[in-house]
Amino acid sequence: MQLFALSESRPFAERVATELGLGLSEIEERVFPDGEFQNRPLVSLRGRDVYVIQSLHAGPDVSLSDKLVRLLVLLATLRDNGAQRVTAVIPYLAFARQDRQVHPRDPLALRTLALLLEAAGADAVVTVDVHNIAAFQNAFRCQAINLEAAPDLVRKGIEIGVGDPVAIVSPDLGGAKRAQRFGESLKSIRGESVSLAYVEKQRLDGELEGTQFAGDVQGAHVLIVDDMISTGSTIVRAAKACRERGASRIHAFATHGLFSGNAADKLMQAGLEKIVVSNSVPPFRLSGTPAEQLLDIVDVAPLFATAIRRLHENKPWSESDRN
Repeated sequence: MQLFALSESRPFAERVATELGLGLSEIEERVFPDGEFQNRPLVSLRGRDVYVIQSLHAGPDVSLSDKLVRLLVLLATLRDNGAQRVTAVIPYLAFARQDRQVHPRDPLALRTLALLLEAAGADAVVTVDVHNIAAFQNAFRCQAINLEAAPDLVRKGIEIGVGDPVAIVSPDLGGAKRAQRFGESLKSIRGESVSLAYVEKQRLDGELEGTQFAGDVQGAHVLIVDDMISTGSTIVRAAKACRERGASRIHAFATHGLFSGNAADKLMQAGLEKIVVSNSVPPFRLSGTPAEQLLDIVDVAPLFATAIRRLHENKPWSESDRN
């Protein structure tokens, strides 16, 4: 087994490598005066099982487009030089929300990304808590593996203090199953039942609308659960709805913390005690802001290491294999 990572994803990749008891294989990374780049593996690849770790989010120093092209070229280079199997390990999968046509002529960018990764030589793609699992699996013809961070997020929640009674809140109906799985993980660890609640969300002309709220959060410690926090608008809206209905405490949980735009300011106005996210995306946009003090980071490198190990051993992946 060989692990590779480009410089922008190296800190996370090093954590995965440590979990596996391996070092990262060396790459010579060069940038030419005209902006072109060359990434050359410095080890033999023939007949090897190879994994490339590259999270596809914008910034802080490399654009999303550059990260994607650098990944594609490296995948193709590994394949061209004799790697037996090439797996793209992508903690945050860009374009996953562009999985269907909402308006005429909307691009199906997730499908386009899948075509590019497969054309570059990927035999498998591994990510965590993709926006829509069915769309993700349908977009790819190669093996597409979606890991779930819910057990890790739940453990962090218990570590920082989950009160009683607990209500798991999905900020939109589309995340109902995600919230349910989170609740099941919490119940399996604490041995106590939790209630579920849902906030109606519709997006009309770019604005969030919807007034319906299903469930009871009166006096409850609310855990708002989503796959990602982007601009923060969805989380803030859900937190406001929960406060209006008598929630005693509110924490937000999401696998991916993008914190785009003025998310830092919005989140400070939401009355959240804690924001729990994974390290799939470094929270650089909150650096130096008051919102940074609300953060608790969950390390999902062990989760990816377990998946890589089982793939290398040609064993099926399942959540029951994690512990």
